[in-house]
Amino acid sequence: MTDPWVALAADTDPGTRIGQLRRAHEVFTTAGRLERPVRPVVGESWRRSARARVSPDGAALVELGPDDLGPYRDGHPLAPAMPVIRELMGAYATDGEHLLAVCDAHGRLLWVEGPAVTRRAADRMNFVEGARWSEAAAGTNAPGTAIAVDRPVQVFAAEHFLRPVQQWTCAAAPLHDPHTGRVLGAVDITGGDRLAHPHSLAFVQAVARAAESHLALLRPSPAAGTVRLSALGRDEALLVTGGRRIRLSRRHSEILATLARRPEGLTGDELLVELYEDESVTPVTLRAELSRLRRLLGPELLLSRPYRLSAPVDADFDTVARRLASGAVAAALAAYAGPLLPGSRAPSVIRLRRRLDEQLRAALVARGDPGLLADWAYSPWGEDDLPVWEALAAAVPAGQRPALLARVRALDAEQR
Repeated sequence: MTDPWVALAADTDPGTRIGQLRRAHEVFTTAGRLERPVRPVVGESWRRSARARVSPDGAALVELGPDDLGPYRDGHPLAPAMPVIRELMGAYATDGEHLLAVCDAHGRLLWVEGPAVTRRAADRMNFVEGARWSEAAAGTNAPGTAIAVDRPVQVFAAEHFLRPVQQWTCAAAPLHDPHTGRVLGAVDITGGDRLAHPHSLAFVQAVARAAESHLALLRPSPAAGTVRLSALGRDEALLVTGGRRIRLSRRHSEILATLARRPEGLTGDELLVELYEDESVTPVTLRAELSRLRRLLGPELLLSRPYRLSAPVDADFDTVARRLASGAVAAALAAYAGPLLPGSRAPSVIRLRRRLDEQLRAALVARGDPGLLADWAYSPWGEDDLPVWEALAAAVPAGQRPALLARVRALDAEQR
């Protein structure tokens, strides 16, 4: 097989592979051991699913009821792309008796469309609008895994972590904000074994690119004087300025995040303290980094004496902080794509990351909204957050509480 993201090679017998995968799934779920022919992308997803304590015999939970679903998806950034997605995928789904699905960045299905008979079959595994299909909630599946790895991916039959889903095959591709690169959700095609073909993965990827291009046309690029910094949930920040998109190195990301918070500027000695936990680092090292950054950005944006940015920066972490300060907790969580530069050890970044996370967590717990709490709890950064899981268990209807209380007990035992 030449493409690790494709489920089956053209000469592979689906029936034989299904039997092999079922045996491998049983070995993993009972003994925790990966065996061939499990693909690396699937094996890694199974491990994430197990770490998230997903039960192989469980089911996705419906979190958005009819009253909440309509307003939420009408205001979602992917809503304007749905006409294009339907135009490209509608006939393909109908003719092949497949389902077209689009989820948000938290894995919640916002649109599920296709033939009535296929939808009724999918209803039995809760593949319905409003259900959460993130990896942390429903294990390995195409839309959830595509979001987790930020890559188009196929999931075939018993590659699904949940046994009730193993009669299905799906292919999904992530959908991004065309200007910031932030994951907005995923587009998915779900059906039978016939989807286990390289063409279905290429097709859904092409649909995703067309949808992103449509969104870019509807919302023009930022004006030339706008400076936008995206640093949440990524180790290498993205800077948009003067019509350019610049992916920064980790150190340059730390410098920009620090200076964005200090518009008055910092001296070289102050910046050295903010960026390096190792006190043996010399000013010469910092000056070299700043010189490289100035060549990348241009001397008109990065000024010296003191070091500062010449234009205001619209940073995604500042957006979250502003929304929290105004009490807009749902809007703050929607803008939160993950911890600030999560791999950074720069003291200034650590302080800001910790402060932002603590403020957002506290606001979520105080609000007590089960949907918002679930968005945090089922995220990679919230999967071991005991106070949030406790708050979620207290906030959901009684029927959903046993599984959540089991997760709370397991986390409590691990963290003692």
